[in-house]
Amino acid sequence: MELADDEIYARIGHDGFTRLVAAFYKRIPDDDVLGPMYPEQDFAGAEKRLRDFLIFRFGGPPTYVQERGHPRMRERHAPFVIDQVARDRWVALMDRALEEARLPEDAAGKLRQFFDAVATFLINHRS
Repeated sequence: MELADDEIYARIGHDGFTRLVAAFYKRIPDDDVLGPMYPEQDFAGAEKRLRDFLIFRFGGPPTYVQERGHPRMRERHAPFVIDQVARDRWVALMDRALEEARLPEDAAGKLRQFFDAVATFLINHRS
């Protein structure tokens, strides 16, 4: 039986999302495509926002919505040029983070599907 999106938090917990997001963000500062999109002084904030969003989106506590309101993903990402190259790099780094986090395969598979779809949805620039 396939894991439902809202069951992922129950499966991997806060710790699983913390490991995943930390593994992703440790790759960002040195990345030539994505690194420049993140203000150096806000890596910790960006990490917290992504972690809280994923926890909320996949069945955990609604901290993200309580602190920031509706995700409005396209609006929040509009200031950044997200083309196919940036999208593909984001997915590749998140894929490596998923491997490093060693989440159960059913949860990791659902997260991969989500990341692939959302990264494509956020493309806002054709190169």
